[in-house]
Amino acid sequence: MTPSTDTSRGGPVRQGAQGSAVTGNPEGRTDVPRVPVQGRAAEVRQAQGDPAVSARGEHTHSEPPMPRPPMPRPLVQRASVRGQILDALRTALVTGELTPGAVYSAPALGERFGVSATPVREAMQQLALEGAVEVVPNRGFRVVERGARELAELAEVRALIEVPVMLRLARTVAAERWAELRPLAEATVRAAATGCRATYAESDRTFHRAVLSLCGNEQLVQVADDLHRRAQWPLVRPPGRGNADLIADATEHTTLLDALIARDLDVVRSLAGEHFTTAH
Repeated sequence: MTPSTDTSRGGPVRQGAQGSAVTGNPEGRTDVPRVPVQGRAAEVRQAQGDPAVSARGEHTHSEPPMPRPPMPRPLVQRASVRGQILDALRTALVTGELTPGAVYSAPALGERFGVSATPVREAMQQLALEGAVEVVPNRGFRVVERGARELAELAEVRALIEVPVMLRLARTVAAERWAELRPLAEATVRAAATGCRATYAESDRTFHRAVLSLCGNEQLVQVADDLHRRAQWPLVRPPGRGNADLIADATEHTTLLDALIARDLDVVRSLAGEHFTTAH
């Protein structure tokens, strides 16, 4: 993502035009809340001792500039502000709007969303527990950079957990129960076709959670979902591949479901193993 040099003071996030390409949003999504840009105006406010900028000693002047949306977005609803901010930050992580390696402060993000720094800091602390960011004392939160080795390790752990469960379920779950999951598998294909990686990431996790939930072990489902989410951050399009990787990954869901219905253990084992090694 090419950083913007816009240094105007941020306000409430606004909705872009339907179907328009938004700078800094490679997927063309218009419903993704933007992350803050730290400009000269905020530096002046910080020098003047503005508590919204200087909260908890987080220095915001060195943050990378972020593109601003062409239209202001609605204020986040206060009733569930922390949850909405958390969802918005997760989306920004998946789309790459929050740059790996960059440091973001809660006051600057809060100013951009039109809320105080507190719910943003709470959301970021949750993301730190999930392994998406790490705390940088007196500065804010750094987005974790995932290398090829770490992604491969996550895929291996996921396979060690999920493949044996799928094989066991293939032997015991009735075809009718598997058939109930077909709409979820088809939803991943539709999400992949849109090219929106944030939408696909959510539908992908929804399908896998539904499969694993049939084992009746909620702890296993939570651990697997956490690993799955970690593997999706950041989810950056491989050069030259377009949406082909998403569509191929989504198609494996429907094929895997057919094998589970048929109780074809060899195909389930092969498909599941390949799915985890090729999907991020």
